[in-house]
Amino acid sequence: MASIQVRKETRCLIIDFYFKGIRCREQTALPDTPSNRKKVQKVLDRIDAEITAGTFEYRRYFPGGKNAAKFDEGLKSDSTEAKTTEDVSGANGQEPRTVVAGVAGTPLLRDFAETWYNEKEVEWRRSHKKVIRSDLDGRIIPRWGHWEVGRITKADILAYRADLAKVQVRGKGSSLSNRRINKLVNLLRQIINEAADRFDFRTPFQNIKQLKVKRTDVDPFTLDEVKLILEKIRPDFRSYYTVRFFTGMRSGEVNGLKWQYIDFERRLILVRETIVLGEDEYTKNDSSQRDIQMSQVVYDALKAQEKVTRDKCEYVFCTRNWKPLDNKNVTDRVWQPLLRYLNLKVRRAYQTRHTAATLWLAAGENPEWIARQMGHTTTEMLFRVYSRFVPNLTRQDGSAFERLLLQNGAGVNQGKSEQQNKSNKTDSEANHV
Repeated sequence: MASIQVRKETRCLIIDFYFKGIRCREQTALPDTPSNRKKVQKVLDRIDAEITAGTFEYRRYFPGGKNAAKFDEGLKSDSTEAKTTEDVSGANGQEPRTVVAGVAGTPLLRDFAETWYNEKEVEWRRSHKKVIRSDLDGRIIPRWGHWEVGRITKADILAYRADLAKVQVRGKGSSLSNRRINKLVNLLRQIINEAADRFDFRTPFQNIKQLKVKRTDVDPFTLDEVKLILEKIRPDFRSYYTVRFFTGMRSGEVNGLKWQYIDFERRLILVRETIVLGEDEYTKNDSSQRDIQMSQVVYDALKAQEKVTRDKCEYVFCTRNWKPLDNKNVTDRVWQPLLRYLNLKVRRAYQTRHTAATLWLAAGENPEWIARQMGHTTTEMLFRVYSRFVPNLTRQDGSAFERLLLQNGAGVNQGKSEQQNKSNKTDSEANHV
């Protein structure tokens, strides 16, 4: 995507754009003023339109430009691949080595990306399609749209990743996180890898590793904090947060919970759907389809909620207009204001899920049962994410093992030995005197 830059030394405007995969920066003699920016923007719009149409001639706009001669000659390539020669003859007199710089005759990335998206979207949830579409239009196509997919090299990708690390997040004054950079690069990886498979060229992503992402710690509430929150919360949201704190349901699951999935007789909550962007969808994955056992406090909360919404709305928790809850709206208007009022650390409401897991572990529930309640296929995540909270909550930081050893006499002999050593030392000192 073309942009207008300013040269620091002269404060004159610079035209910055990509043509045939090459970054072009041409300086103007126009000072940086609003009127001059409008003039330059009109030129940029024409350039962008001509590049899209395939009619752009570099020398017509920049006859004395440093890249003009390069584009006059055109990119050297044959019908199948572009090559550059690197002289590695050195002392041993070897022949120059031919290095493949890319494959010509492949489609532009913007065209292949659209094909890829149209073929893949049937596999995605609506929310995921929205994210992918946004990243394609906002990051990938503006940067790579005019490149042939077969000409993109490993060096190009590494340079792009380095550029992303310098991007400032709007309104936050910080750069993109490694997690965000990985997502963008992985999106490009999927597109190019698919193109490499179809057009039979070697993917440039070989041996490009993910940036290291800092592990995000969970931050659950203590039982005392849970009690305080439920005591002070708005009455119309008390049942809602009681269910969240003591079932471990995800935000979309609890917001999309319908009365048809409440089984009071067997005391089960049947998690079968979730709500995403205001629409009912299948749960996050197959393992998320589960039956959650109601504790007495959850049973009582749902019975109280039944009197309020069952005859008026298909959803257990809903707005005054009998519509499903919007998670952002509830967070901004109910959740965060309450935490600030109580002088508690402001956290995502998703921490209610982590709180349920740590409280179950602290109570000594079977880890496999907890994993099923949470919708995990194994206990691996349970122990990896939550186990460090258990000693603090149960105060069992090794003392149980100590008691086991003492009860079975494992520590008796050691105690006698220590006493015997002290006695021998005393006798020795007495003899010495």
